[in-house]
Parts: sequence; structure tokens; C-alpha cells
Amino acid sequence: MTEQEKFNCYCKKYGYNHKTFFNRPHWTRRRFFQLAGAGITGSFLAAKYAKAQTAVVTNSGETTKNTAKNVIFILLAGAPSHTDTFDLKVLSGTTPTSFNPETINGILFPTGLMPNLANNVQDFALIRSMQSHALVHSLGQTWTQIGRNPAAALGNIAPNIGSIVAIEKDSQRQPGQVFPTFLALNSPGGVGSGYLSAEYAPFKVTPATTGITYTTNPDGQTRFNTRFNLLNSLDGSLRTNSPYGQPMDDYNEFYLAAQGMMYNPVVNTAFGYSTADSTRYGSSNTGNACLVASQVLKANQGTRFIQITSNDGWDMHQNIYAANELPAKAKILDSAVSALIGDLKTNGLFNSTMIVMVGEFGRTVGPLTAAAGRDHLTQQFAFFAGGGIKGGTVVGQTNASGGDTAVYGWSQSRYVYPEDIEATIYTAMGIDWTSVRHDDPLGRGFDYVPQTDPVQYYPVNELWG
Repeated sequence: MTEQEKFNCYCKKYGYNHKTFFNRPHWTRRRFFQLAGAGITGSFLAAKYAKAQTAVVTNSGETTKNTAKNVIFILLAGAPSHTDTFDLKVLSGTTPTSFNPETINGILFPTGLMPNLANNVQDFALIRSMQSHALVHSLGQTWTQIGRNPAAALGNIAPNIGSIVAIEKDSQRQPGQVFPTFLALNSPGGVGSGYLSAEYAPFKVTPATTGITYTTNPDGQTRFNTRFNLLNSLDGSLRTNSPYGQPMDDYNEFYLAAQGMMYNPVVNTAFGYSTADSTRYGSSNTGNACLVASQVLKANQGTRFIQITSNDGWDMHQNIYAANELPAKAKILDSAVSALIGDLKTNGLFNSTMIVMVGEFGRTVGPLTAAAGRDHLTQQFAFFAGGGIKGGTVVGQTNASGGDTAVYGWSQSRYVYPEDIEATIYTAMGIDWTSVRHDDPLGRGFDYVPQTDPVQYYPVNELWG
């Protein structure tokens, strides 16, 4: 029997009728109807099994806190003034009387500016000894999302913190979970998966009352399945273990992930919302994102890390106290985050979901500038709630003006940096922050949290009390 005849017998035995390279048997085609017939079966999970690629990961075996199952990371793009919000400094003749500062559980807080969060002081913790490394918006925002210098050797291939969470929690996904592990709301320019596979990239969507668009086909599900099967019979082999490399494999992941979310009643329930619920969250883009984040976690469909970008205009170089500036932006944040905390509590998810809120840097202190605003400053704050964090905790203390740290307030006796925030997120999620992946394209080894002499970065364990 010739080799061709042997191959033909093999194909006939296992049901493969096409023998050319472009129509050879492949995973996508074998699995498609199983996925389609199972309704909400985990397409993400199935696709990963097909790859079965595992990187060597080493670490020093640190004991993690492991108190959080989920993370909601809120990036306050533009950088709010710390001394007008979560590190309030009252200046006679400068601070508006409408801020109505009050000391609650030992924390001076602008109750007039954020009245709802004033009722949640016992639920959140603050880091007041934090500093950024850079005062450029784009650089600082990227640094905050990847926990390292974007201009460093591995900076341009570094994944988002959420992508590291996604790859670490990949094995915990369950059959039937079709939502992406990493979801990014209102974050079209957010950092992606870096050098990691696109299956760990953020699923970027802007919340809308209609949920996610294009989850059905105008010609019906049966016709869609027929077309999808035809597509896979023609080019699926080029997208599975592709001879053209990772980009084509990534396309296959996108196709399968999208197919798993189609004709799924759970999807629009989690990603859509009513006008009444939007109103509860403040009827804003940030509020709607917080609302969707709460609903997505409640659905328990595999999402573990949610990034929300607050693009509400925190870059206040002029007229910071004008009604449409800080007071308006603070109201948006106050309504959104307080409602989020409330719903997480109602749904029994607050203790297992850590909310992290931070900007890329802080703002100048004392009297306002000539333009009645505040410029860029390295001193800043970080906000934590839920996920085992001890509410009412304040780590660090600034000097009288708020321009610099006076008391570090944690074990390392130095400023807290974005890398320390990153390590704190990882330890809360049960991820060893000292892990090093040995699969980066430069062959240097990718540290989850970069370790650079003389600074060694650590979790801020004082947040747990």
C-alpha cells in the first residue's frame, strides 16, 4: 500500500474526506458543532485545550493573601487632585466651603463633594504615601496598567496586569463560562496582552442599554451555523496551529470566543441595563461601566479582571473648582463607586472582589495656579475596597500641604509605587508576584513585577490591617 493510500484509509477511518493541506483535519472543524449545540459551552476554554502550550514559570514561593476572586481596576485618566479628594487638605481662602470637610473614623473627607462615599468610609482603604515615576499622561497611564516602565527593555511587550491575571486564572475557567477573563470597559486605548496570546487580551466594550451588539445574525442561528462551518472547512486549518504563526491562531481565538457569546441569553442580561439602574449609578459613562462590571461578576461567566477607564476629565489645569470641573467629576465618581460597592454587597461579592482606583499621578498643592487650576505632581493616592481589604485603613501620611509624603506607613519605609500596587493586586488574587515567565520573545524572562536594584517591589500588606 502506498503512503497516499495509507493516508486515504486514515482519513476515511476518522471521517476526514479532504486531503489537501488547506482542507486537512483540524480542531476548529471537529469542535464547531459541539460548541454550537452546547449553547453556552466555553469556547474560550475549548480553544485553549487545543493549543496546550505551557510556559516555564519560576518564583520564590511567596505566600500570597489570596483573599480576592475578582478585581475591578478603575483608572482615573487625567489624574485627579489628591488634596481635593482622598487626601483632603483644607486651605483657608482656597478650599470651597461646599466641600463640607468632616472627620469620619479619623479620616478627613470632603462630604459635600462625595456624600455617598462619605457613607462608605468604613469600606475602603487609602494609600497616601504613593508616588508616580512620570508626569506625562500617556507614559503614566501605561505605567499604571502594566506596572513597569513602558520605556524599559520589556516595556513595549509588557502585558496589562489584567492579562497576567487572565493567564494565571485560565485553568480555573469552568465549562459553560463564555465571558472573557479580562474585560475592559470604556477603555478603547487600554493596554492589551503584550507578547502574550490574544486570548488573554482585554475584551473592550463600551456599555449600552442594548448590551453587546451583533450577538445574533439577521438570517437566523441555523443559517449562521451553516456559514460558520463552511468558513472553517475552507480556512480553519490556517487558523489552528497555523503555519503563519501566532497572529492567525489569535484570529481563531477571536472567532471561537465570539461564537460562544452569540445566541446566549446571559450575555445581554449582564452587559445591558435599565434606565433605572443607570440612574442609580449616576447616569454617566463611568457609572454605566461600574453597573455592567457588577452585573458581569454576578453572572459568574468567567470574568475575573475588569478595567474601567474614567475618562471624565480629571486633567484640571484651569478652573478646577468651576461647577463643571471637579464638583461635576467627583459627583460622577461618587455615584458610580458607591453604587458599585452597594451592589457588590447585595450580591455577596464585595468580600471576594477588590476594587482598585488610581490615577497616573497627582496634582500640585496649596493655592491654585494663575489659571485657577492644579498642575502635575508625583505625589498621589490609591483607593482600595473589598477583596479582604480592611476598610477605614489609611497607609501613609503626607505633609501639611500634601506635596510630599511625611510618613510612609508600611513595611518598606519608602514611597509606594505603581509596581507595588501591581504586586498588591497579584497577592490579593493568590498570584505569586515574584513569578517569572520564561517565554518572552527577548529571552530575558518576564517578571510579573519587575525587580530593579536598588528598589525591590512588594505588596502593601498593611491594607489588610
